[in-house]
Amino acid sequence: MFKISLRGFFIIAFIILPKISFSYEDKSQKLESGSLPSAWQSQDLEPLVISKQRQFLLNIYSTEPSKEQAFNYQSSLENLSNLPIDLQSRNLKSGIQTDFSLRGSTFQQVLILLNGQRINDPQTAHHNSDIPFTKEDINKIEVIPGASSSLFGPDAIGGAVNFVLTPPKEKNIVWEFGSGSNRNGYGLFSLSDRLENLGLRVSVEDAQSKGFRQDTDYKKFTTSLSANYELAQGNWENNFGYQEKNFGAYDFYTPGLGYPSREWTKTYLLSSGITLNGDGLLIKPNFLWRRHYDKFALDETQRRSTSVNQHRTDMFTPSIYLQKEMGVLGKVGFGAEWGQERITSTNLGNHSRDHRSILFDNSMGLGDKWEIGSSLRWDDFSTFSQVYTGSLNAKFKLNEESAFNFGISRSMRVPSFTELYYSDSTTIGNDNLASEKAWNYETGFEYKQEWFFSSVSFFLRQEKDMIDWVRSDPIQKWQARNFTRDNVFGIEYVLRKKINRFLSLDASYTYTDKSINNQGYLYKYGPNYAQHLVNTVFNLFLPFGQQEIGFSYKKGPGRRGWLLMNSGFNYEINHNAKIFLHAENILNVEYQDIAGIPQPGRYIEAGLRLQW
Repeated sequence: MFKISLRGFFIIAFIILPKISFSYEDKSQKLESGSLPSAWQSQDLEPLVISKQRQFLLNIYSTEPSKEQAFNYQSSLENLSNLPIDLQSRNLKSGIQTDFSLRGSTFQQVLILLNGQRINDPQTAHHNSDIPFTKEDINKIEVIPGASSSLFGPDAIGGAVNFVLTPPKEKNIVWEFGSGSNRNGYGLFSLSDRLENLGLRVSVEDAQSKGFRQDTDYKKFTTSLSANYELAQGNWENNFGYQEKNFGAYDFYTPGLGYPSREWTKTYLLSSGITLNGDGLLIKPNFLWRRHYDKFALDETQRRSTSVNQHRTDMFTPSIYLQKEMGVLGKVGFGAEWGQERITSTNLGNHSRDHRSILFDNSMGLGDKWEIGSSLRWDDFSTFSQVYTGSLNAKFKLNEESAFNFGISRSMRVPSFTELYYSDSTTIGNDNLASEKAWNYETGFEYKQEWFFSSVSFFLRQEKDMIDWVRSDPIQKWQARNFTRDNVFGIEYVLRKKINRFLSLDASYTYTDKSINNQGYLYKYGPNYAQHLVNTVFNLFLPFGQQEIGFSYKKGPGRRGWLLMNSGFNYEINHNAKIFLHAENILNVEYQDIAGIPQPGRYIEAGLRLQW
């Protein structure tokens, strides 16, 4: 199963110089003010607490969109290309439709969070990237792989991705526009202000492109409104977003068949939460509502097919989380959640399901060396049996510079409405599907010094009742089945180093090997994950702005790999204005993230950003 020697791994890890521009949270280093961007001013081996202020996590990588970045990305999703996560997209530049994979998972097996609340689309995970907020609304994006991610609920087989919104707290005006290849252009306006204890922000973005080939054009409109009211011992945060997309969906669901498909989506999302923290007690009630419309035409010319499907999904999730300092017992937390998912569809029919969840968690220190985190979660879906999941994580500090990590967790995923009820001339769902289950095991080592950080993690995931579209005979329809047990083994390596006052390096390498017992079935899509994922970014700090050049290499099982080269240039005209130029796929490599779906060639974009 494991086809690369340990010595070979370390040679690759240290010589190939893996692309990643992330921040591994660290608050212990005292850096010179203004010497490096914010991403370099955060690196620690201390317990990491994210939006729900729960236990520390074994590994968490985050990207913080910043005006200092040379890669002035149009979409917040593009920042994820700098983290150890496999993104499978029609065109990542547009943020139109992107599938997420972590450590060899399927696109259905990654949990998507907004401020720590689950927002996975119940129809299909193909819509998980329909997040109706602009890059000005998003403070950072956290990637949480492996054994720690089960803390947040269903779907975290491979891990979780958490989009953390920025509360409006001060006056800020942003106007940005860019134009690039393929008649691609966008405009963004965001206004924030503060009225005593109330912060407000409104953002509007419009983007469109003629596409890099037939049936790859798109139009996207996003608007959002945020309000943050500061209380005596906390705050009340409210966020509402709306997004609509109209895009050519060439062969995305029918790879290699050449269908000129088209898709239209609309997304509404409301998130409201109160945080109260006093006398060692944290109280966090939250409410989330998401509505999604999807219309899909298999052949927009109506020549080969007249199939048109329309779907509407709704999800409601009220929840509450409590955490208390308990002395020698550390931080003890309790959470409760109720939710409902509904779908109204011309193909899938009308269905709904409820779920209830109860969570306990704890984080504590044992002496000066050990830190322990644990969680236990109970989930009860109305259409599936009860499932218990949880995690146990530990960190052992050898000294102030190095530490060992250990973790084990159990996670689950309920089938999507598409897997349960979809039907067409070649494909049929299965309403007898059971939920997927998985055990995650992980161990790793971290080492840091001033201006240097390095870590290596070994992970193993044992999956049961995995769902895929299969058939045993070519004349049969493809059907969703719980048919296999999978074993996933891999290594993840991260390196960050300041070379001198002008140059730094961010790097990562992930190797994943997935052993599948296919029981003689034929796959509709086949194994689609990155077996080798290598990322490297060199950051150059000049008086007039930060410049970057990056390389990424990806190879899936049984496929040839591809190497991409990207670069970004910034020129700060003054404190309030900058111009930017960036180029992607500079070598003009022909490649397919998803087999049968060509990706764009060389792309160049320039623009102006004003902020005051």
